[in-house]
This record gives sequence, C-alpha cells and structure tokens, in this order.
Amino acid sequence: MSSTEAPAFTVRRARTSDVPWIQSLVEPLVQRRILLGKDAVVFYEAVQEFRIAEDSEGRAIGCGALHVFWEDLGEVRTLAVHDDWLGKGVGRALLEQIEADARELGLSRLFCLTFEVPFFERNGYTASPLSLVDPEVYAELVRSPDEGVAEFLDLARVKPNTLGNTRMLKHL
Repeated sequence: MSSTEAPAFTVRRARTSDVPWIQSLVEPLVQRRILLGKDAVVFYEAVQEFRIAEDSEGRAIGCGALHVFWEDLGEVRTLAVHDDWLGKGVGRALLEQIEADARELGLSRLFCLTFEVPFFERNGYTASPLSLVDPEVYAELVRSPDEGVAEFLDLARVKPNTLGNTRMLKHL
C-alpha cells in the first residue's frame, strides 16, 4: 500500500449497536476458553471501554477494550479480530488505540491475561508476576464483583478460565 492510499480499516469508539457483533465475534473464543464469557448486559455496561475496527465499507472486523483497575493500572480486555483479518495489523491498531486511551486517562501500566503471548511480546509486553499491585490495593480490588478483576487476582472461582494463560505487562 502506498502512503497516499487510505488504510484498509479504521478504529473508532464502540456504539451500543456494536454489542451484538462483539458478542458474536468473541463467542467462539469463549467456547475455546480463550476469553471470559460475558452476558449482554456486561457488554452494554462497558461499551464506552471498547474500540471497534471496521473495514472501508463500515463492517466491524475487530474489537478491544480498556478497563481501568486502579489509578495507574489498566487492562486490555476482549481484544479479538475476525478470522479474515488476522495478520493484517488490526489487532496492533486496536492495541495502539487502547494504549493511547490509557495514556490519556493517566495510566502508566497496562496488563493483559492472554494465550497470545507472541503478539503481546511483539507489542512491548512482558510476562509479569501476579504481584502487580500492593497488598492494600489488592484488598480493595478483591471487593469488586467484576469477573475480570477476579481473573486478574487469580481467585479460585475463575480458575477454569485462567489455566494456561499468561499475565503480561507493559509500562507506558
């Protein structure tokens, strides 16, 4: 592609009308225990955290979300790309936008729980130990009803979904 050509896709904020599509994209990944399953209400409650990649005709081709955990720490969530667009830079573009959003909010660290270790390594993430937060912050986070927080804290109730994934961290 020459520098004068328009990109094959763009990244934008998600809209509530994107939620059914997000669910359909991530459902096969949930079935394979790659992503945590979420009810529609959870996606609607978090729609402002999501970014959508869409092709030049306005069709959604990928998604990703930024979830704030604490004053300096956020999580990359639900990063997924349609099979037809894998390897074409969509995931990287979504991740770059999520990182820009994190910086805008004042976050200095982003983590993810992933099976896609090589992808995140290529984008500056490194495997990280569980202790990403101080004990005082852990005590606050353990009160959260959010399943993603429970996954982050490695709580027993989410163990079936976390077996084999890698906790990765990037300093922004």
